[in-house]
Amino acid sequence: MTEGITSTASEGGDTLTRLEQEGEIAADYLEGLLDIADLDGDIDMDVEADRASVSIISDSGGRDLNKLVGREGEVLEALQELTRLAVHRETGDRSRLMLDIAGYRAQKRAELSELGAKAAAEAKSSGEPVKLKPMTPFERKVVHDAVKSAGLRSESEGEEPQRFVVVLPA
Repeated sequence: MTEGITSTASEGGDTLTRLEQEGEIAADYLEGLLDIADLDGDIDMDVEADRASVSIISDSGGRDLNKLVGREGEVLEALQELTRLAVHRETGDRSRLMLDIAGYRAQKRAELSELGAKAAAEAKSSGEPVKLKPMTPFERKVVHDAVKSAGLRSESEGEEPQRFVVVLPA
């Protein structure tokens, strides 16, 4: 019986080590990118919700880094995919790494959590499903989590890139 517990603990440690390795690979890749683009930024690595998380932050307010975010995070999404590919090339494993630049995703997460909570409140009070505008997979995930924490259920409907969240009443 002790072997099962040790094995599970070992697997958890192995997962943490693997995610930390993903973060290291991503950080090296992104440092090279910042050097090529001649941009200043510090890289912060973490492990959140079973995925590696890498943030590029700036002491100078991040105006230059906003170029790496792009309009509505489009450049950030592309850089995240490129970084995931760099990790995949090194490890051979698919990465679910999350990239944030200049706090864009953190701010977006807060806004989307609030949107999810408001949509849940509206669905509760009206008793009708609430359909939200199309969102990226990241945005939908944040809204689904906010709706769940409000005690309701939600579903994604539609086809990419027009996929959207529907908040269902109790």
